[in-house]
Amino acid sequence: MSLERKMMPIGVENFEKLRNNEMYYVDKTEMISDLLINHSDVNLFTRPRRFGKTLTMDMLKTFFEIGQNSTLFNGLAISKYTDICKKYQNKYPVIFISLKSATGFTYENAYSMIKQLMAEEYQRHSYLADSNILDSVEKDQFNRIRSMSLNTGDLENSLRTLTRLLNKHHNQKVILLVDEYDVPLDKAFLNGYYDDMVSFIRVFLGEALKTNGNIEFAVLTGCLRISKESIFTGINNFSMFTITDDLFSRYFGFTDDEVKEMLEYYGVSDYYSTTKDWYDGYSFGNNEIYCPWDVLNYCKRLQVESDKSPQAFWINSSGNDIIRKFIEMANTTTKSEIESLIAGNTVVKEIHQELTYSELYSSIENVWSTLFMTGYLTKRNQLEDDKYELAIPNLEIRKIFQKQIYQWFKEISRKDTSTLNAFCQTFADGNAEEAQRLFTVFLKKTISIRDTYVKASKKENFYHGILLGLLSYRDDWIVKSNVESGDGYSDIVIKIPDDEIGIIIEVKYGEDDNMDRGCTEALAQIERMNYSEILEDDEVQTIYKYGIACYKKKCKIVKA
Repeated sequence: MSLERKMMPIGVENFEKLRNNEMYYVDKTEMISDLLINHSDVNLFTRPRRFGKTLTMDMLKTFFEIGQNSTLFNGLAISKYTDICKKYQNKYPVIFISLKSATGFTYENAYSMIKQLMAEEYQRHSYLADSNILDSVEKDQFNRIRSMSLNTGDLENSLRTLTRLLNKHHNQKVILLVDEYDVPLDKAFLNGYYDDMVSFIRVFLGEALKTNGNIEFAVLTGCLRISKESIFTGINNFSMFTITDDLFSRYFGFTDDEVKEMLEYYGVSDYYSTTKDWYDGYSFGNNEIYCPWDVLNYCKRLQVESDKSPQAFWINSSGNDIIRKFIEMANTTTKSEIESLIAGNTVVKEIHQELTYSELYSSIENVWSTLFMTGYLTKRNQLEDDKYELAIPNLEIRKIFQKQIYQWFKEISRKDTSTLNAFCQTFADGNAEEAQRLFTVFLKKTISIRDTYVKASKKENFYHGILLGLLSYRDDWIVKSNVESGDGYSDIVIKIPDDEIGIIIEVKYGEDDNMDRGCTEALAQIERMNYSEILEDDEVQTIYKYGIACYKKKCKIVKA
């Protein structure tokens, strides 16, 4: 990477650090103008993870907070709004907390994390301890929370208390920023202390947001809107901006023009189409949006790696458990719909954006809504008020679906040990007819991955993966995939040491249901490329060669 080019801010969520170090910044500061024009007392923005929520919130803090460096915004879009800057910039006390780290396996762990977060925010305003305006009782309360020596009720009311103390000291109302407000609820649901956390958050946030005359306005971000928990009940001037709303839609994530500009800046415009196929496809309001985490990571990879292939960076940033739950819950109809989505088609679903965490997985219908709100599915068209045509956004998310399907199928297949053993043994016995019958049984159980946007050679990968997972069950076999042999790389090579048996398998996709031709081509390739050489060199006594052709949930297996 040229030293003249700016560093990419991967993982940087501090606006001041980003600007002081002259990192590359996709300018989202015009959001400040839109927020001041359109804000309510409380504003909730819901977006999937990794779409820049925390950096945006830190940018708001830096703009509004008293004492921050105003020159950080020089040359950015908001600087053109001179009247707004003169009236609002660095004029407010600001509270900014991010609850993304407020997690734990127990309620006590999570409660302790929130206590630590609030102590750190109180410490950020440590000047209040020496205020000539606050009285001794108020200072004592401030110091208790700052030192984590809390009385009962101190933590629950700590946000509201800090707004009151800041307003009194500065004689100026407070701007309250709460990032990832719903993470504690998510972790509580997963770890079994949900009711306790809901009760706490209801007071912790509710007291700070409801009829609080100390705040100018509040901004919250999260993945989901959890309004049915009564957290936001009683807030009269409340606005929610979800992925279906057009207002503010371009401020989270990157637009197509922003991605083009970034790729051009780093000299990798030739990879625009690949970037678009892999990381674009999200529809927020009326805007087409890329995942910024992915674009930044891929752009860096293009700069420093010899391998320019795209990666599913989202996989490494979360366990993607929601897809696994979805697959496990899927009935026959839903499995067919998943197959259709992976093939590049759409499904029509009614979306409910107001769910409690206890409802997210209570029905397959609710899981569809959850997948949509968390970014695993996106809208292609809105048919009615709550009814949408849904699609998998891009190749990266399709890759995540595929990975979860492979893992799920491998686990359910290994529960049927007798059938699985019998299937493996058919290859060792040279029984292609029985192998074909049993492989068909397994294929009927799985969710087929038939991507209509890729070549047949890529479609073969699904069947190759399924077959490899099944045959790898035998721990007394040596099973290798894509191994160099002869004049190329064979799909699967198996060596059975105890019986001195070797097996060569080549898999083809049966275009237009033409299984016979696929098997013929597979066997011809084994001979032409001399794939058996690796087994012959090991002096394996018996070598079986299999050509396998697959199409949808059917297969044909022929032995040479």
